[in-house]
Amino acid sequence: MAHAKMFDDDDPFLIRVRELAADLPDSDEKVSHGRPAFFTKKIFCYYGGSLKVDGEWVQHPHAIMILPDEDEREALMGDSRVFVPAYLGPYGWLGFDLDDDTDWTEVAELLDMSYRLTAPRKAIAQLDR
Repeated sequence: MAHAKMFDDDDPFLIRVRELAADLPDSDEKVSHGRPAFFTKKIFCYYGGSLKVDGEWVQHPHAIMILPDEDEREALMGDSRVFVPAYLGPYGWLGFDLDDDTDWTEVAELLDMSYRLTAPRKAIAQLDR
């Protein structure tokens, strides 16, 4: 069963995330479970997420789901914009809400961190050049 599309291609936050992801070597985009997913061999970022609060689904349509370094996880968890997303959270992923005050350099760093944990060594070497 196909998942319904859960994003708008004209979303300015998604457009900016797409630009940042496209700057990473060998990255591509696909729709996975109704949401944009950025990947090389493995997914390094999803756009949009959700979590269950008191039995109700809470959507985070303007957020990135990333896999953080274990060293960074605790610091990120102290940030009010960060949440543990449904489904991906048990595997170490975190959600990071985006808004009009988003620091896009910070988002680029989060994407880079997640990319480095999922991309092939050859792509990471290309990034470091």
